[in-house]
Amino acid sequence: MPSETIKLTAKFKLKEAPESLDYLFSTYRKIVNFLIIHAFENNITSFYRLKKETYKGLRKEYPELPSHYLYTACQMATAIFKSFRKRKKKGKANGRPVFKKEVIMLDDHLFKLNLEAGVVKLLTLKGRILLEFYPAKYHEKFKDWKVGQAWLVRMPKGVFLNVVFSKEVEVSEPKAFVGVDLNENNVTLSLPNGEFVQIITHEREIRAGYFVKRRKIQQKIRAGRKRRELLEKYGERKRNRLNDLYHKLANKIVELAEKYGGLALEDLTEIRDSIRYSAEMNGRLHRWSFRKLQSIIEYKAKLKGVRVVFVNPAFTSSLCPVCGGKLSPNGHRVLSCKCGFEADRDVVGSWNIRLRALKMWGVPVPPESQPMKTGGWKVSRNDIYKLYKSYG
Repeated sequence: MPSETIKLTAKFKLKEAPESLDYLFSTYRKIVNFLIIHAFENNITSFYRLKKETYKGLRKEYPELPSHYLYTACQMATAIFKSFRKRKKKGKANGRPVFKKEVIMLDDHLFKLNLEAGVVKLLTLKGRILLEFYPAKYHEKFKDWKVGQAWLVRMPKGVFLNVVFSKEVEVSEPKAFVGVDLNENNVTLSLPNGEFVQIITHEREIRAGYFVKRRKIQQKIRAGRKRRELLEKYGERKRNRLNDLYHKLANKIVELAEKYGGLALEDLTEIRDSIRYSAEMNGRLHRWSFRKLQSIIEYKAKLKGVRVVFVNPAFTSSLCPVCGGKLSPNGHRVLSCKCGFEADRDVVGSWNIRLRALKMWGVPVPPESQPMKTGGWKVSRNDIYKLYKSYG
């Protein structure tokens, strides 16, 4: 049975942050900015070239700093400069990039994590220091996972260690695919048995509610500590609520796909660059965390042995899934085709996603039955919260 690698990031909050970390954070930021300037002035996008041209000088200037901090700083600087060049080509950046965050990239030479003891050993200028972290229940699932790269991050609420874990899982050959169309306020699934499931997520209402709350705070409270704390408080509430929603959604989607063994999603990596709507719609879509939801669905599916494929999203909601012709609007949400096909636009999207997955997998796409052509398919509409209440 073929296997795939799952990668997840876990967050560990340190109980205490010794003063020695202050120097480490400031020194690391200084080094990264020096490397960014060198990369910018010499147009260097290669990590190896940047390290080769700067390592000796930095080693001489910071003799007590463990060498692997210089390696990871080169990785950070290269990634930042590459991202800057990409955004500059699209007219979204100018000047020179500056690294302002208090973040340190760590490789396996710089830290050792002990989940059972609740400690991390960090290599510093004073040798290895032992740092305790607050244990969380979800940390337990990573005990048999492989520890990868990590980031030490200082935030207003403390210092965190963000660790990437990986695990090999067996994924079966799919019998069929479930097509998943992610939208701003619903998720629509096309099942191989000809049925469609639409789950109302209420994400738009959640985001709108917190947006209004944020706007009121900014209007009524002057800039300062109180306003900042309130904005952080409601920002965290929103993130927690959406995170809970995404996990509930992903669990239900994977549950429906498990018996078929395959799940198809749109490849939405470039969606933000291709959005061309009104300013209001652009704002809503840019706030929509579609990629986070996709990543949660993907890893939960793989843990259950379900194969996940990503298909080209172009025209999934504008081409007829029966004859391939161009669809025309026929009402608020309904699209119709000259061949007689008519359906809700999200049903069309999920249907085309499923068909594209079959074609990618080399499976001949069967002609859809006559009842499906004439709109005889069944759409089951569900509310995500009612679904979970019904489970008891």
